[in-house]
Amino acid sequence: MPSPLTRIDHIGIACRDLDETVAFYQETYGFEVYHSEVNDEQGVREAMLKINDTGDGGASYLQLLEPIREDSAIAKWMAKNGEGVHHIAFGTADVVTVTNDIVGKGIRSLYEQPRRGSMGSTINFLHPKDAHGVLVELVQAAEGDGHGEH
Repeated sequence: MPSPLTRIDHIGIACRDLDETVAFYQETYGFEVYHSEVNDEQGVREAMLKINDTGDGGASYLQLLEPIREDSAIAKWMAKNGEGVHHIAFGTADVVTVTNDIVGKGIRSLYEQPRRGSMGSTINFLHPKDAHGVLVELVQAAEGDGHGEH
C-alpha cells in the first residue's frame, strides 16, 4: 500500500535573524522567498523558500523560522540547540486521517486537533521522542495551494 505522505513539504530551520539567513540562502544557493508571514500563534516570523515542484502538484521548501517572543517553541528550542534544522515536514492530502493512523501506531501527536500553518495549511506534529529524535510535521495544503506548512 502506498504511503499517504506524498512529499517532503519542507525542512524547518531555526534562525536568529531571518533577514540575514534569507540573504545567505539567496546569495549562496540562489533560492528566492516564495512566501513570508508572521505566525503569532506559533511565535515566529518565517520565510518559505521554494526549492522545487513535486509530482503530486505540491512543492518542497525550506522554512526559515525566527522567534518573535521568548516563550515560543522555536525560542525555547534555540536556547538549547542554537540555530539549525528544527523539523521535517511531510505533505499529505488528509492531515487528520494520517495523524490518527500514526497515533494508532503508538506515536504521540503534539496537538489533539490540527492547527493552522503557513499559507492557510492544516498541520500537526509528531512527538520527537516517539520518532527517533526527529520532530515531524504533517502538512495538508490549503485548497488550491500545492503547498502546505507551519
